[in-house]
Amino acid sequence: MGVAGEKFQLGTVGALSLSVVSSVSIVICNKALMSALGFIFATTLTSWHLLVTFCSLHVALCLKFFEHKPFDARTVMGFGVLNGISIGLLNLSLGFNSVGFYQMTKLAIIPCTVILETLFFRKKFSRYIQLSLSVLLFGVGVATVTDLQLNAMGSVLSLLAIITTCIAQIMTNTIQKKFKVSSTQLLYQSCPYQALTLFVVGPFLDGFLTNQNVFAFDYTPQVLFFIVLSCLISVSVNFSTFLVIGKTSPVTYQVLGHLKTCLVLAFGYVLLHDPFSWRNILGILIAVIGMGLYSYFCTRETQQKPTEASPQVTQVKEGESDPLISDSLSTAENGTAAAADEPLKVPMWSSKYARA
Repeated sequence: MGVAGEKFQLGTVGALSLSVVSSVSIVICNKALMSALGFIFATTLTSWHLLVTFCSLHVALCLKFFEHKPFDARTVMGFGVLNGISIGLLNLSLGFNSVGFYQMTKLAIIPCTVILETLFFRKKFSRYIQLSLSVLLFGVGVATVTDLQLNAMGSVLSLLAIITTCIAQIMTNTIQKKFKVSSTQLLYQSCPYQALTLFVVGPFLDGFLTNQNVFAFDYTPQVLFFIVLSCLISVSVNFSTFLVIGKTSPVTYQVLGHLKTCLVLAFGYVLLHDPFSWRNILGILIAVIGMGLYSYFCTRETQQKPTEASPQVTQVKEGESDPLISDSLSTAENGTAAAADEPLKVPMWSSKYARA
């Protein structure tokens, strides 16, 4: 496993790095587009992102950078539409709630994901992992949550956004393993459904939230430049999202997301001179400690797995090949080393997509 394990670790580090760099870049680009230039149509912009991502992947497919691997059409369609709905609900949640409550909604995604994976996948998260996640969430909460204004409609939308986002991210990991497709193959097939969902809903949703018409906006050359730049960066963002979730786990992806939040706050202060307080600094430091603990415990538990599984390895027949390398961080969270030929447990909520 030595060489293969090192290659996997390098691939995981590369995916995490690509996700951080691309996500921070697109946030800065979109902030300039929305704050400075007044283009505030987030859902419609996201649909353009997905459309450009699909076109880029189609060109890559024609150049044979990856192979097209069709699988269950209902699974792809349901997954793509669900992703589009979750994005729309998150935008609605931001529109109906205060910024502080919206940040709480994003923080709730990690514990919700842990609960769903525990209930439906029977994953076991050690107390050390739970402790590190608690420290991380507390730190991000201190850094980002300010006011908490509650209202009934906003609370319902936030709850729906949390549930759909968790399910969509768990399905991203599940589908890649169940159908043995790569992140690129899954993204290529699901992108059209995500883009279509948001392309239809986006203008109405943005009009409802902003009282402006996206088609009546004054598209100056500067606005068009930043829209094109945002769409190009989004190709890397969308690809790295599927790559990270496929190589690690939904929980790890959310931890990475909070790291990106801290980086965006720091870059905003350094580059854009955004207001910054000691509370922001303290929260970021606590969050970084939580991320460090999470990474340390995941690595430590991963290193314990080969030792625990070594008696089972001796029983493998000489003619059998080594199993595909499972993702190290996801295994660390699972708590038990699964057999190589064990079928993937599909949760109840995705049972209708189980037929290939």
